Amino acid sequence: MRDDTRDFLDLFLNDIPLMDVRAPVEFHKGAFPHATNLALINDDERHQIGICYKQHGQQAAIDLGNQLVSGAEREARMQAWQAWWQANPHGYLYCFRGGLRSQTTQAWLREAGIDAPLVTGGYKAMRSFLLEQLEQCIATLPFEILCGRTGCAKTRVIESQPHAVDLEGLAHHRGSAFGRRPGGQPSQIDFENALAIALIKMRHQQYPWVLLEDESKLIGRCHLPFSLQDKIKSRPRIIINETLASRVEVTLEDYVAGPLEEYRQHFGDEEALQRLGEELLSAMDRIKRRLGGLRHQQLRQQLQEALAVQAINGETELHREWIHSLLADYYDPMYDYMLSKREGEVLFEGGRDEVSAFLNERTATS
Repeated sequence: MRDDTRDFLDLFLNDIPLMDVRAPVEFHKGAFPHATNLALINDDERHQIGICYKQHGQQAAIDLGNQLVSGAEREARMQAWQAWWQANPHGYLYCFRGGLRSQTTQAWLREAGIDAPLVTGGYKAMRSFLLEQLEQCIATLPFEILCGRTGCAKTRVIESQPHAVDLEGLAHHRGSAFGRRPGGQPSQIDFENALAIALIKMRHQQYPWVLLEDESKLIGRCHLPFSLQDKIKSRPRIIINETLASRVEVTLEDYVAGPLEEYRQHFGDEEALQRLGEELLSAMDRIKRRLGGLRHQQLRQQLQEALAVQAINGETELHREWIHSLLADYYDPMYDYMLSKREGEVLFEGGRDEVSAFLNERTATS
């Protein structure tokens, strides 16, 4: 029989499977990357038990819980738990504080002959641990910041480097008004948890530097910790410089061609382009005030024409027109202003291939 655990570092460093027995509403507010929600009580049952607890006390609430989760309901949940443990024999279970719900689940599983150790302190203790570790990692890790105008393929470079943390990947967003992806973004809590775990793993590897992409305070609706925002502004920089023509091609791939495949996977071939087009037009509308009325109208019309042609024959050539204007007249001035506020020394500056070679050489000798 395995003991219960408080070794949170081991759980997160080694991606140990976790069975979360909190109600779905709790799980969706915040959870961990390798957790599966198999609740002891569902949202409605939790609500009923909570009222009972306030009005009649703990024992009455426990009795009601046993009444609600009995017979076929209990058997169905037991089967789900047993299947999970067969697939994850080295896992652990938890509830909010490591109290009655996880202990009840543990006891029921033991009756079925399954050793199911729990996480002492539950979700609350693990969340507190990650928040503390997040700030420690931000304070101590040797960050370097990858900068470059929109379309320089910074994210592609980040994805190719073992010393890097992909902030946009964790946020499931491409980092601009046009950066929304099908499937939506994680909750703020989920984003913070995933970021903390990624940084803990970087610290454990003892890399001489950790590469981050230059980001503003928000990636979509995911908010970077204030301490990390300060680090991004002040740490040493590596800058990618690419021609406008090259950046137009990358932007076309990253915001039209690539996303279309994602939309196909989510919505099927028939709806994919329509859904993508609606999102691109919506993104254009979100920056209307900054663009100004006339420029917004012109770019929106170019985008609509490009989408119409693409719907007829699949050609994407016309997209280059609005992308070119958007980069040159909107994103580049914003980037130049943002870069003027950065304080870190410049370690290297060059084209994307040169920057990749520079990083690869440093990695090989580190």
